[in-house]
Amino acid sequence: MAQGTIIVTGANGALGSAIVREIIDSPSYSSVYYGLYTVRDLSSASSLRAGLQQTSGADHQHHSDVIQLDLSKLASVRAAAASINSRVRSRSIPPIRALILNAGFQESITQMMTEDGFDMSFQVNYLGHFLLSLLLLESMDKHEGRILCIGSWTHDPDDTRNFPALYPEQYRPILRDGVEPLAHGTWSTPAQDPSPLSGIRRYGASKLCVIIMIYELQRRLDCDPALSNINILGLDPGGMPSGIMRRASFLQGFIINKVAGTLLAPIMTWFWPNGILRTPAKSAHDALEAVFGDEETLGSPLKALYLDGSEVSMTSEEARDSRNAAMLWRASLAYAGLGQSETCLADSQ
Repeated sequence: MAQGTIIVTGANGALGSAIVREIIDSPSYSSVYYGLYTVRDLSSASSLRAGLQQTSGADHQHHSDVIQLDLSKLASVRAAAASINSRVRSRSIPPIRALILNAGFQESITQMMTEDGFDMSFQVNYLGHFLLSLLLLESMDKHEGRILCIGSWTHDPDDTRNFPALYPEQYRPILRDGVEPLAHGTWSTPAQDPSPLSGIRRYGASKLCVIIMIYELQRRLDCDPALSNINILGLDPGGMPSGIMRRASFLQGFIINKVAGTLLAPIMTWFWPNGILRTPAKSAHDALEAVFGDEETLGSPLKALYLDGSEVSMTSEEARDSRNAAMLWRASLAYAGLGQSETCLADSQ
């Protein structure tokens, strides 16, 4: 019987598939934990399934399942969470030891909206994961469960790794006009800025929301005696060759994925492990260290810890503002339509 369950959202993306590969290749993970790997479309998961099937005859057989989770549809999030909770409740799978919120969405000159009426980047990167986390708390390992959020340096307008023109004055601070413009797609639109930076900016704003959630959810977990041993952490995986760039222009995708990502990332990872460019394998290792490493290994207390690769890192002042946290939490509950009866978090409202 597995000792716990690992959930990875977006498991067929670049980082997600690298995380799955590291789990499969490591007996300390594959033979100990049950894997639940989510994808938006089950028909696109053939490579993921093939990789998992290769472990069927191995000494360290990895028991796993691939399930559908479309973060752009709140109904899909609720359905997936209900199924997982039911399986944990019936003991067909063990409690969740690690919930890795990896799935992501980014566009550049276009802007997509979800069926629920939200900006696609906001819902897929943040709101869907917010709802999923609160719904799955009842199934978390109450003694040593961890939730890992994937962040990005683009959440911080002052980070020197950003393009100089990414955050002009009219977009600072990101939450200057509240959450509503970000959520409903009236902030940094292609009409306001027809350059590819408009979509990258919305991506950064969604990651700001993710990081704010780390601090606020940890605070609320700490106040709940039944959930206070659960830790939530963040990880900036750096720049990687990834399918997330498929909505970028041809030139952007070619430069970032083919030139920088494929050719330079392995070299830069070797010389500068936590640099601006990294391989998916390096970031996958960092992700699993974040959810299974101890305080000595990670170099800091675990609660609301934010890592840049394998190094402890600081987030923006805007991300650490308690007023922003309260504002975003209230708005997110309303957007997700989440009532107290849907989550076991005592202070969810």
